[in-house]
Amino acid sequence: MISTSIAQISILAALFSAVAAADMQDGNQALTLYQSTEYRSSLDVLSSTVRKDATVFCLMGRNYFMIGDYKKAIQALSKATTMEPRNAECANWLGRAYGRQAETGSVLTAIGYATKARQMFEKSVALDPSNRKALGDLLTFYLRAPETVGGGIKRAEELAQHLAGRDPAESHFAQAQIEEKRKDYYSAEQHLRLARELDPANPRRSLDLAILLGKMGRLAESDSMFTLAATSAPSWAEITFERARAYIVEQRNLEQAKRLLQRYVRSQLTPDDPPREEAETLLNKINACCP
Repeated sequence: MISTSIAQISILAALFSAVAAADMQDGNQALTLYQSTEYRSSLDVLSSTVRKDATVFCLMGRNYFMIGDYKKAIQALSKATTMEPRNAECANWLGRAYGRQAETGSVLTAIGYATKARQMFEKSVALDPSNRKALGDLLTFYLRAPETVGGGIKRAEELAQHLAGRDPAESHFAQAQIEEKRKDYYSAEQHLRLARELDPANPRRSLDLAILLGKMGRLAESDSMFTLAATSAPSWAEITFERARAYIVEQRNLEQAKRLLQRYVRSQLTPDDPPREEAETLLNKINACCP
């Protein structure tokens, strides 16, 4: 009897090991698909995973977010944060899902979802104060949301001051966004230039400055900054997209904008890049006005 029990335990252990190995393989495949923007395929793999932990639910939520199903994203990400309440990344993604649901859902529920979004963004930053994406999401919330749900320029300024001692370049970027919100473009430009001086190796700093200079009508300077950003990061697809979008907004170089967008659509994108569908929408806009 004892030997039979030991044999049964060995069989169960082997089965559990096989399941764990299969789940790990599925998880790696799902993550690879997600990074390639194959969100529905990633979800198909994750749905077959036997043991769904916080990592699985978090990735499921991110996939649902990227295809625009914010309700399902909230459900999956809520499970992930319940399982791992100190996971800053899951908390930030849950904040994003709440925020998008507030923007796209019913007017009656918008305030509640917006409040939850702020709470999750603030929680994520508290758990990981060095996470630039979480800090950026929280700053964007403060600048866009009304004071009734915890937004406002005052809170944005407090966050920028908090960043000053930890990440001076990012603090100047935050101040630039605040000044742009106030329509003080000159001050915004000065902060972006200081951010670039403090973080010269980051092509994002040149890109941010290129976009702002275009808004200010300083087109030659804007083009120079776009070129500088593209030269320092030739494989970064977002630069191509942002340059094309700037040309469309400024109603110039539309043929070049078309070529840039066509190249962008053919690029190997990641979840951090603007969606391919957004580029296709801009292409359709160009074709409609300038076939």
